[in-house]
Amino acid sequence: MRFLSIGEAMVEFSRQPDGLWRQGFAGDTLNVAWAVRALTQGPVDYLTRVGTDALSDGLMSLMTDAGIGTGAVQRDAERTLGLYTIATDDVGERSFAYWRQASAARRLADDPLFLADQIASADFVYLSGITLAILPYTGRAAVFAALKTCPAKVAFDPNFRPRLWPDLAMARDVTMEMADLCDIILPSADDEAAAFGDTSSGHTARRYADAGVPEIVVKDGVRPTVLQTSRLDHFPVMPAPAVIDTTGAGDAFNGGYLAARMLDLPLATAVIWGQAVSRAVVGVRGALAPMDMLRAAIPA
Repeated sequence: MRFLSIGEAMVEFSRQPDGLWRQGFAGDTLNVAWAVRALTQGPVDYLTRVGTDALSDGLMSLMTDAGIGTGAVQRDAERTLGLYTIATDDVGERSFAYWRQASAARRLADDPLFLADQIASADFVYLSGITLAILPYTGRAAVFAALKTCPAKVAFDPNFRPRLWPDLAMARDVTMEMADLCDIILPSADDEAAAFGDTSSGHTARRYADAGVPEIVVKDGVRPTVLQTSRLDHFPVMPAPAVIDTTGAGDAFNGGYLAARMLDLPLATAVIWGQAVSRAVVGVRGALAPMDMLRAAIPA
């Protein structure tokens, strides 16, 4: 099964204990592709647009070395990668600063035929609210048009980031339009509270179920994970052995969960995989943990 993740990969600078900055690459949809590739070893491709500069070459090399396909990556001579920095406090909670105005990924849907062909040939398609937020109206329309006719199973994390949207009403409308195309939705409770005023994970699960989404997994930090299908289930979250940096924890959960679903494992097992991968990621700095660490995190 071919897994296609669509979105923006960025240059990541994370502050180290000695005060220096470590440069890497990450991005919510890339983080998910990374975990799926680690856990399934199957064909995983990343659809984005990058520059033709040295940093973009570095990202391409990272993906190639990791076994993530780059055939769906287009190059843009006029733009480059976005950049963000991570600073963490004493308990691992992070704060970010972003520079993404020149990001080539904002044009990832500029070729609708290429986009549609890539989506049509996938078995699983994953994207996020960030993917949709960075695109112009025409780009979002191209994504929606391709998803409406594709045979793939579609997974989506609303991943609400207020600064990327011109207003809250648009963020809500686009999220619910996307939810209508989803087979699996993977929201976070704090994002949904900020975007929709939800008062609990159960509230979020019911709202998306009422919208017709058949498989809903609500992440809520250290509080129980909620799974809504034909019934509502709660899965307690085991504490992580060490929390160094919570960057990418939700993405890691999504990757673990979707990897298990691609392998046709039971839903409960998929939640356990997601939680296990998330625990592993918060124990390292930055969003991408070594793939062998992710594999080792999966319960026998």
